[in-house]
Amino acid sequence: MRMRKKTIKRIVVISDLQVPFHDTKATRNLSKFIQRYKPDDVLCVGDELDFQTISRWSSGRDEWSGTIGRDRNTCQEVLYDLRVTHIVRSNHTDRLYKSLASRLPGLIGLPELEYPNFMGFKELGIKFHTKPYQITHDWIMVHGDEQSTKPHGGLTALEAAKRHGKSVVCGHTHRQGISSFSTASGGVLTGVLTGFEVGHLMDVSKAYYTRGTFNWQAGFGLLYVDRKGVTPVTVPIDKSGSFIVEGKRYG
Repeated sequence: MRMRKKTIKRIVVISDLQVPFHDTKATRNLSKFIQRYKPDDVLCVGDELDFQTISRWSSGRDEWSGTIGRDRNTCQEVLYDLRVTHIVRSNHTDRLYKSLASRLPGLIGLPELEYPNFMGFKELGIKFHTKPYQITHDWIMVHGDEQSTKPHGGLTALEAAKRHGKSVVCGHTHRQGISSFSTASGGVLTGVLTGFEVGHLMDVSKAYYTRGTFNWQAGFGLLYVDRKGVTPVTVPIDKSGSFIVEGKRYG
């Protein structure tokens, strides 16, 4: 009798690089891991580019720095090295449209200033999603800024999951954690929703808006997917930029 080969899809999920403020050691180690691990997909839940030159904190200072082109090029290189395949919209990358809308609305509609074109995602082989990205029939990826933010990792994603009626993987909070909510009736489990926050890849010493205090956890996430369901796994990154996956240390 011929046995069917069991197939488990492996997905890496990253969040909140916020180039040029990304942790270069962590992203370098992550890139080497991805090259060796060969995941089926690498998902980014947004905030890959900080866009600090057009933020509300930039007026009269960073807006004159002239670094936006260099920052974009660096971000493209990082996304290429990390082999990212899908990205969802996020509050930082929304800054391009919002800045045009408030300062230069006459430029809205130029194809080259639409965020996916501005970033050259097509050339990088990246699909950009303005709506939740459907990972499986009952798991989606969103950025995480669509509802209130909770102080403990996993709870923001869980609230999003309750709103969508599907399990959610997200970022935005810079926190890492998994939290679930189940329903049952008559002793029978009727449903389970899971919220998965994957952490961040930012260099905290460059986080200009925290004033030195924050409740963040560096890291990324893994999703193991087969026909029976999805298993989320958090991967914390330590201060040196290294981490352990499946019993092996990287970095």
